[in-house]
Amino acid sequence: MEDQDRQSNQHAAAATVDAGANTVRVTFLPGDQSVEYEHGNLSYQEHGKPESLLDVAINFGIHLEHACGGNCACTTCHVVVRRGQELLSEIDDEEADRLDMAADLQLNSRLGCQAQIVKPGEIVVEIPSWNRNYVSERSDTK
Repeated sequence: MEDQDRQSNQHAAAATVDAGANTVRVTFLPGDQSVEYEHGNLSYQEHGKPESLLDVAINFGIHLEHACGGNCACTTCHVVVRRGQELLSEIDDEEADRLDMAADLQLNSRLGCQAQIVKPGEIVVEIPSWNRNYVSERSDTK
């Protein structure tokens, strides 16, 4: 059993070491779903801005509600940035105005469709519980 644990730890360490300086790692909470890709090398899925948190989520099959299609016309893709705010684009007036309408607004709130990743590194975002509940309720009515 110890050999398996040691091999797992060595593999995890190797994965960390092998990650290039241009690697972006995004973790979506509360599910601890982490994805990695090379910064600037993400296929644009045409929802939100290119390389936005919403674009990353869609690319990797992580559900982040976006009722308006990622056009900054609603707040359903509201996320709270727990780590890596400095790796994201600056918030603009249109996003700030829209965020004013979001439930449970926090200082580190962003719209997933507008927050673009502009530098490699590690980002942790939380999808607020009201948003997760909204998605569950919508799924139950289908």
